[in-house]
Amino acid sequence: PGLIKIRLKFLNDTEEVAMARPEDTVGVLKSKYFPGQESQMKLIYHGQLLQDQARTLRSLRITDNCVIHCHRSRGATAATPALPDPVPAVPTAPGLPLGGGTLMVPTVMVVLALGWYFRVNYRQLFTAPATVSLIGVTVLVTFLAFGVYGQ
Repeated sequence: PGLIKIRLKFLNDTEEVAMARPEDTVGVLKSKYFPGQESQMKLIYHGQLLQDQARTLRSLRITDNCVIHCHRSRGATAATPALPDPVPAVPTAPGLPLGGGTLMVPTVMVVLALGWYFRVNYRQLFTAPATVSLIGVTVLVTFLAFGVYGQ
């Protein structure tokens, strides 16, 4: 009596059913269903990470048949040795960060440059909102470029 059913959903789309009382805390739920792995387990409910171990399920508005997403972090413990880093699928030249989306920023910059070219040479085709939008996209892409290449 007084128990609620909680569906624990994992990244590989498997589910477990947990039975708990609304007065139970997040810490109690972790220790009951993930003994010895409490510090590695991250519980997410409605997009919020349940970090406060002392909060009760009732205070978090977790009711019967709710879904809590579970994620095991990669923190290495004494029981589980750390796995070696996987070998990259595509060999890269040393010093060049060539990944899958590395050419996206230069491509967008070229498209923006064409947009500005047409804005300057064919001014009559651009309305005020179109110009403001072009300025906004330029600022956004500039911040993106500095974020990617300014590391």
